[in-house]
Amino acid sequence: MANAKDTATGSAVATGLRGVIAAASSIGDVNGEKGELIYQGINIHDLATKSTFEEVVFLLWNGRLPKRAELDELRKNVAASYEIPQWVRGPIEYFPKDAEPMDTLRTAVSALAFFDKEARDLSREASIRVATRLTAQFPTIVAAIDRARRGLKPIPPKPELNIATNFLYMLKGEMPDEFDAHVLDVALILQADHELNASTFTARVVAGTLADMYSCVTAALGALSGPLHGGANTAIMKILLEIDSVDQVESYVKDALSKKKKIMGFGHAVYKTEDPRATHLRRFSKEMGERKGNPKWYDITAKLEEIMKREKNLLPNVDAYSASTYYMMGIPLDLYTPIFAISRISGWTAHILEQYADNKLIRPRAEYIGPRNVPYVPIDER
Repeated sequence: MANAKDTATGSAVATGLRGVIAAASSIGDVNGEKGELIYQGINIHDLATKSTFEEVVFLLWNGRLPKRAELDELRKNVAASYEIPQWVRGPIEYFPKDAEPMDTLRTAVSALAFFDKEARDLSREASIRVATRLTAQFPTIVAAIDRARRGLKPIPPKPELNIATNFLYMLKGEMPDEFDAHVLDVALILQADHELNASTFTARVVAGTLADMYSCVTAALGALSGPLHGGANTAIMKILLEIDSVDQVESYVKDALSKKKKIMGFGHAVYKTEDPRATHLRRFSKEMGERKGNPKWYDITAKLEEIMKREKNLLPNVDAYSASTYYMMGIPLDLYTPIFAISRISGWTAHILEQYADNKLIRPRAEYIGPRNVPYVPIDER
């Protein structure tokens, strides 16, 4: 636990709430010492190699894997919810084309509440339906945002496609490569939940007030947009582009470290060993480079990993290799965080459902370190 000492009282403060248990949850668990991540008790390696994103969505919401009929029902309900209301889709075309996609996504998601009659029904049955709509509509919104800023009309979703394939189809206007769609599907699984990260904790704090799910998710999007949370994968790709070649990595890292410059994508607040999500994304980055005939971005990242481990004993996190993987898929850099949100909406809504089910207002205290007994001085005497 990271502690700051209050010089006045001598008490310890958990800076950033590091190590503080703030909620009981059965959704996901991060074991930093073992480098282990589980969703509802199932190891992320099993889910990444054997499951699908839709199956993981059901798992997160229901605490167990679905039976075939249940998975079919979820897929049907998701497909029926892909479309977004015209009064949300239309304004996206008129937002500033240079707006940050996360800002547009946040605004569009907030507006969705206007068109959902169940938005303020917090029963589990209604909340599951709201969560289904949000999970289905996030990819449609993100794809519409990118096309609008390029002066292109949105591509209507295909109900027969899964979430990952549909997103790439709506983004590019053509059926994606089967391997690319598979990689994105697994990436969505890997980023679906990560216990009480900043955005998930934000969602639970808002849910604790019994605000509607759209408010909770809008708040979570605000937290995710920060460069210390969801923006890291974009930052690492910018670093890779700046380095540009394997033989420049050593000098770049040494120069950056001498200037106390943070190199994103390495190290983690919880994991003391390798981030288990990085294991799969490293493999995908390597294979993607081989398939595309351009291993350069994987090679640079791998060299960066080698040097960061040697110089700072830092290992890659989920962002290190997702950056080059998305880049080789032709995804714009500033869509990396919105894609993170396409995945994490499943985890956010799972935590919101859990908070609603056994709610208590989240109201921590602050350790006051300011002065006391300060006399008020009239304005003319100051």
